[in-house]
Amino acid sequence: MLQKLLKNKVRLLQFIVLVALLVLIRAFEDQLFYDPFLDYFKNDFTHLPLPDFNSFQLFLGLLFRYTLNTVVSLGIIYVLFKDVQMVKFALVLYYFFFMILIAAFFYIILLIKGHNNLVLFYVRRFLIQPIFVLLFVPGFYYQKQNK
Repeated sequence: MLQKLLKNKVRLLQFIVLVALLVLIRAFEDQLFYDPFLDYFKNDFTHLPLPDFNSFQLFLGLLFRYTLNTVVSLGIIYVLFKDVQMVKFALVLYYFFFMILIAAFFYIILLIKGHNNLVLFYVRRFLIQPIFVLLFVPGFYYQKQNK
């Protein structure tokens, strides 16, 4: 009984640390990542032209942020479910969604050139925020309950 209680406390502590890491990534986003769209989307972006940006640096910044969020999110999934196969599947999904989202993001900013800022806002949101973990955890929980 004591071992089970301590084990759950350790898992809870791991979960709290991982969530705190996601919060820290968000809190220090200005210092950690190159993203001229951070300030752009804080204003009334629907009527503003897109900011000047370096495409390569922007790609690297988005890749770095997405990777950090993915690693922490995969840690959360592992701590919650203790299932390596589930983490591997989630990693494939993260990679797949990154490829689609980054292509859509650069298509919008380079070819559409800001005529659809709201779509750009939401595509970017999925790239920079750990939204997928909020979708995967309930889905994996449901799948595990129905096995």
